[in-house]
Amino acid sequence: MADPFAAHPELRPLIRDPTESVFRNHIAAARDKDVPNPAPPAPKMLSAEAREASRRVTLAGHTGDLWVFAYGSLMWDPAMDFAEVRRAWLPGHARRFILCDIYGARGTYDAPGLMAALDRGNGCHGLAFRLSAETVDAETRNLWAREMMLPAYVPRLLPVDLDGESVIALAFLANHDSDMIRCDLTRDQQVRYVATGVGFLGSSRDYLETIARQFAALGIDDPDVSALMADVRAFAP
Repeated sequence: MADPFAAHPELRPLIRDPTESVFRNHIAAARDKDVPNPAPPAPKMLSAEAREASRRVTLAGHTGDLWVFAYGSLMWDPAMDFAEVRRAWLPGHARRFILCDIYGARGTYDAPGLMAALDRGNGCHGLAFRLSAETVDAETRNLWAREMMLPAYVPRLLPVDLDGESVIALAFLANHDSDMIRCDLTRDQQVRYVATGVGFLGSSRDYLETIARQFAALGIDDPDVSALMADVRAFAP
């Protein structure tokens, strides 16, 4: 079996083993069933049938291996049995901190958290994980259970650049019809939400710091991530 980290051995200690991922354990339990809404507040959650319909429509006509573009927590906790990981660039989109969490993952109603979503922009650095053809069906079922539990994203197959090699990759874009996507947040709100949001997956600050750590390992300079990190560190409640 080929080494999935052959292109980027520096990432080996920075990417969680899928078998140890809390997402994979959660996904295994939730993949083929509906998950009851927590309360309060209760988010609108997609049914198992709706998630599967979305998956089938998105991947209709796709054959062979599948690349998955990662720009947030997938970069360090993909929860996928991947065959290869590569540094990637997604043109026409940008990582924006507009995903507001009040449902308990990295924030609450009283102290919201903030994470990244893919929106329109000049381009986005990230990672791409390759799923072998024989694993695509099972792994994308798990991936949809994770990314499409709430209607915050729109899945798309898009061209991605891997150090000069163009491939088609699955990406999850911001769904502007979702109340979780908050493009109206002020800078002060963004900083406060990242600095103070905490939930069962950890803090929003840890989320941002881990993105910065992955980029440091890859030698990627992302001014937006660096500027937000500096503002969060300077935050005084």
